Amino acid sequence: MLLINWTESVRGPELTTSAGRMHLEVCSPNIVRIRYTQEPYFADKSSLIVIDRPAAPVHWKLQDEGERLILRTEAMDIEIDKATCAFSYRNRDGELLFREPAGGGKTLEPIEVFRTSFAAQHSSQEQEVTYGADGLRVQGEERERHLDRRAYRTRLEFDWQDGEALYGLGSHEEGMMNLRGEYQYLYQQNLKASIPVLLSSRGYGILVDSCSSMTFRDDEKGSYLETDADDELEFYVIYGPEFDTIISGIRELTGDVPLLPRWAYGYIQSKERYESAEELLAVAREYRERKLPLDAIVLDWQSWTGNLWGQKTLDPERFPNPEALADELHALHVRWMVSVWPIMSEGGDNHREMEEGGFLLGNRATYNAFDPEARKLYWKQASEGLFRHGVDAWWCDCTEPFEADWKGAVKPEPEHRMSINTSESRRYLDAEYVNAYSLEHSHGLYEGQRAETDRKRVVNLTRSAYAGQHRYATITWSGDTSATWDTLRKQIADGLNFCMTGSPYWTSDIGAFFVRNQPELWFWNGDYEQGTADAGYRELYVRWFQLGTFLPMFRSHGTDTPREIWRFGSPGERVYDVLEKFLKLRYRLMPYLYALAAAVTHERYTIFRALAFDYRQDPQVHSIRDQFMWGPAFLVAPVTEPMNVAPGSPSLEDAEPTRSVYLPEGVWYEYWNEQRMEGGQIVSAAADLGTLPLYVRAGSIVPLGGDVQYADEDPQGPIHLKIYPGGDATFTLYFDEGDSYAYEQGAYSTLSLYWSEAKRCLTIGERHGHYAGMSEQQIFTAELVGCPNMSTVDYSGQLLEIYADEHGFIAPR
Repeated sequence: MLLINWTESVRGPELTTSAGRMHLEVCSPNIVRIRYTQEPYFADKSSLIVIDRPAAPVHWKLQDEGERLILRTEAMDIEIDKATCAFSYRNRDGELLFREPAGGGKTLEPIEVFRTSFAAQHSSQEQEVTYGADGLRVQGEERERHLDRRAYRTRLEFDWQDGEALYGLGSHEEGMMNLRGEYQYLYQQNLKASIPVLLSSRGYGILVDSCSSMTFRDDEKGSYLETDADDELEFYVIYGPEFDTIISGIRELTGDVPLLPRWAYGYIQSKERYESAEELLAVAREYRERKLPLDAIVLDWQSWTGNLWGQKTLDPERFPNPEALADELHALHVRWMVSVWPIMSEGGDNHREMEEGGFLLGNRATYNAFDPEARKLYWKQASEGLFRHGVDAWWCDCTEPFEADWKGAVKPEPEHRMSINTSESRRYLDAEYVNAYSLEHSHGLYEGQRAETDRKRVVNLTRSAYAGQHRYATITWSGDTSATWDTLRKQIADGLNFCMTGSPYWTSDIGAFFVRNQPELWFWNGDYEQGTADAGYRELYVRWFQLGTFLPMFRSHGTDTPREIWRFGSPGERVYDVLEKFLKLRYRLMPYLYALAAAVTHERYTIFRALAFDYRQDPQVHSIRDQFMWGPAFLVAPVTEPMNVAPGSPSLEDAEPTRSVYLPEGVWYEYWNEQRMEGGQIVSAAADLGTLPLYVRAGSIVPLGGDVQYADEDPQGPIHLKIYPGGDATFTLYFDEGDSYAYEQGAYSTLSLYWSEAKRCLTIGERHGHYAGMSEQQIFTAELVGCPNMSTVDYSGQLLEIYADEHGFIAPR
């Protein structure tokens, strides 16, 4: 491909080549949008991924240097080889970030896009209706397939560097961490939440603006990202170099993250399934009677009447008075999350209204989330049938509605699985948008609830995800996993890579969804036929629960066996006591966690962090898949192997209750015994059943709350400030109403904490901001780790200094 000429516009240069046209748009000094087309004009369709923001003036210049054309911004350079149009990307120090292959790395392959036609109305003989482990499935009988338009299969190739590590692409099931040398198929499926974002340890990110299915490869077949159906190749390059800066750039493009209500960071109890109002209430009451913290309970599928799948009203026999149910749960300070589905069976009012509006896709069962009017009707149904009766949160199940491989005894090979699922999706959805159903489904629920009230924040737990979906208050969970140690091990890397795409909220079913094994179904593949009666499962559950304590959402769920804490033993028994210990630890850490959640919203932060976020230039961390940072202070190293009991309850005699942990450079404290340790080494960490290897970085301030039963019980109660010396430290505490959007108008307060290592002084800064119900007083207790003396102060909003000597803190000044 030869560069023929170029012109300059306000936002960047346009290139004419021997094989089409390219445009480089400078969005900011750190972000450049690149488009390539073989059509006379660039596509003018609105992006579903990238939002419109006011364009600010950006300084850039174009330099002609003979064989190269160079676009320079204040942060990076893009070099264009005139002979091949291969791009090379450098920072302003001239260091190579990445390059395309010398022959040119951008390809457009013409394809034909077909559309399937179905009968306007179906008879029962023309529909294939099935019920399986993933609920209702309806297939319509095709009438014809016809050519809709011509498009392109696009490919962006890379010549990556030795030692470079790659991350992102969403949550998949293989447990990949560093994606170098791997391949991944990006489509939506029960166990896959695909997002077209890559981050590199070299300090840049790539966002592909496409909703098509895709392929990523870095193997013997090449190094590239390929989309299956697009009008043009379109992608963004975001320079950091730090991952937090790259994530900020991704959210600048795709939208910011709303703050979830404080209760959503507490413990959420679920199972498949609670069948009546009385059962929900009985579980909530039991938690309160046992003084076990709880913030929400989940009503899973089949809450509707009979076989009216997806109907967004409750069965009046089992849930005779939804308002009274909501009131009693709320009196217990327990919120209520309800499962809703995009597919609806015939016979219900919801299905009839969708059909009358022409809002159903070709199977006459799944609503068209890409139609704004269909989304409005879906919200109207959800609001009238559920939300106005007191429901607090949504569980959007099966948001990849045309998954087609959830059957059979043999798991298809990866290429075959992609073909099965994407072929089924393309029967009903445009090939250019098959990955974006969940994005638009979430869009409708978010905008519907926001239009109805500003007093209740949106919470949408959803099984699928796509780039930009985070702006609709979604949390994605990893799908219907199976209870094996291998699955637990893989979940960590899957979640970390998801959070490296700009979407910060990910979780997993604690204990896995499937616990038993059904040989006739490849995905129902747990190791524990006896469920909670199996000591081996109880050990696995404890370790998963320990991981869940440090996930963005802390939620237990699954089938085959109960999940409430008392199902695993009684007070005084080892497993019960360990579960209680970590449940209460989550709540003690609520001031820390809620402040980090505010940073996600206000500062584009990421809580659940691969080690490369903070130690990008340490090659030792690049492929560590079973450790992570939780905010700035904690390093978490979950145990992912059995140490006590195997499936079926036989004892493991030779297992050593330790695990190896890599501590990056610096000084660290073991959380449980406060032992000070040097980093830059692998240590053997104690890991008995009650001990999760947990470390705190020196130079950290960790705020701790009290022993509460729900997140909103005492949000302005005494806060214990634990200072881990060894370096200067800062932390910003955040306070607001907890569950309204008043914070968007500035109704919140912050106060900054600063520890000076040289002065041995803790400074509590002035309080900034105000919100309804805010107390002017705050009790703090300050503790310097390793010293016996603590200091308690009554803070009234003015700057306060507390000094420490060799014994700890002394009276404040």
